[in-house]
Amino acid sequence: MLKFCSENPALGPNRRVIGSWLLLSALVVFAMVVVGGITRLTQSGLSMVEWAPLFGILPPIGVEAWQAVFEKYQQFPEYQKVNFGMSLEDFKLIFWWEYGHRVLGRIIGLIFLLPFLFFLMKGFLNKQWTVRFVGLLVLGGLQGVMGWYVVVSGLVDDPHVSQYRLVAHLILAVVIYSLILWYAFEFLFEARQSGFSAAGVWSALLPFVVLLMIASGGFVAGTKAGFIMNTFPTMNGEWLPSGVWALTPGWLNLFENVIAIQFAHRCLAMLVLLVAVVAVIKVLKRAPDDSSLGTEWVVATVLIQIVLGISTLLNSVPVSLGATHQAGALIVLAASIYMAHAVRRQPMLRSSEVPE
Repeated sequence: MLKFCSENPALGPNRRVIGSWLLLSALVVFAMVVVGGITRLTQSGLSMVEWAPLFGILPPIGVEAWQAVFEKYQQFPEYQKVNFGMSLEDFKLIFWWEYGHRVLGRIIGLIFLLPFLFFLMKGFLNKQWTVRFVGLLVLGGLQGVMGWYVVVSGLVDDPHVSQYRLVAHLILAVVIYSLILWYAFEFLFEARQSGFSAAGVWSALLPFVVLLMIASGGFVAGTKAGFIMNTFPTMNGEWLPSGVWALTPGWLNLFENVIAIQFAHRCLAMLVLLVAVVAVIKVLKRAPDDSSLGTEWVVATVLIQIVLGISTLLNSVPVSLGATHQAGALIVLAASIYMAHAVRRQPMLRSSEVPE
């Protein structure tokens, strides 16, 4: 029989245990997004042409099993039009990335579900947190469905994954990651109602601007816009590249015109830097001596991420730099979420109240 704790139970160390579990869950989601990025960069996403969410945990074992999986892949346009003549050994390389991506998704589900059920059975969670965690489980399930929806878009005559579906898949993962991080901070630190302030507004705005930049990066990846105009600070010698508004209606350029997509991503990177600088200034003005706000991490991660982005562009998106750049975006997001939460909290002095 399930037990729910009261609204303000004496959790003692359980609060930190739950917070640590959430941080672990966020870390695994982080790994999932990075592996997904590598899967995209290595063009491995269409190597598994079947979806077996419950029984697809075992990889091919033995020569015959591998040959059978390879023959299924050969029936689809990516092999016929892009990788025709690929050897079985080369196929294994792309298969393992997509397989690892899918298995990691199942592992995330177990890492989240099993402790959640344990905490629920022990009565460590009140009803509000139970509903929130069930919501995360639902989002995780939808993410699995969305992943297959992305793959299906490439199993057609034109073996190209829809950038719209790819971005939706990415953003859903990042939203899950963000919620888990925020919930972890709610358990690990005691929130306080600090009232309206400029620091609170700007620090709350920053994660959303970072999320917008990540979405833009998804369109860069989905359209391979990073492989053109590999110069900086200009785009092939132009500050405003010709062809940036080539499509009509105009808004379509932001999603389907590779020149406009790369240009928008560059502009959004500068916007993130601007918002981050203003947010940090506002936060430090409010609490200049508070070393727990994480402002130095926000500044450092944003600057490092910009350098990574430039290096990735100038080197025409090698897998190593591309994956590191994607990981960097998640780290910037985590730092901004930490600061946004820090503005409205103080170090936990009591462990007797569950976050509401």
